[in-house]
Amino acid sequence: MFSDNKKGRDQGSTADFSRNQNKISEGTKIVGDIVSEGGFRIEGIIEGTFKTTGKVVVGKSGFIQGTLECSDADFEGKFSGNLIVSNTLSLKPTAHIEGEVTVGKLAVEPGANFNASCSMKGGVKSLSKPSEQKGTQTQSGAQQGQGKSA
Repeated sequence: MFSDNKKGRDQGSTADFSRNQNKISEGTKIVGDIVSEGGFRIEGIIEGTFKTTGKVVVGKSGFIQGTLECSDADFEGKFSGNLIVSNTLSLKPTAHIEGEVTVGKLAVEPGANFNASCSMKGGVKSLSKPSEQKGTQTQSGAQQGQGKSA
């Protein structure tokens, strides 16, 4: 009976990792890979690969160079590299983003610098099926056209 309650608490605590918030303060520089299940507030510098299932908030003094994978992100600071946000990427007026970006949704406030190639994950899935069918028909037609001219 008591062991069942203990297991219930243990399972609940593993689900709570997404509620935890980590902070990397201004003046801190981390070089390497970071993997976490909690959210982050970044005021310092990160160079490397950064993966989290939580939300990432990059403050005005924050800078990430490398790869960032997260569920949601709010940027006031800078980013350079490969940015993968499964849900919403919000860019505040002081944000500066460069590189390749893949998002579910994108919100850009006036004043933000967004110098990146961007693909929206949600829209690509729904549009790719009809274009694949058209592409297959076009390729078949092109092959038939080539066969006739040869």
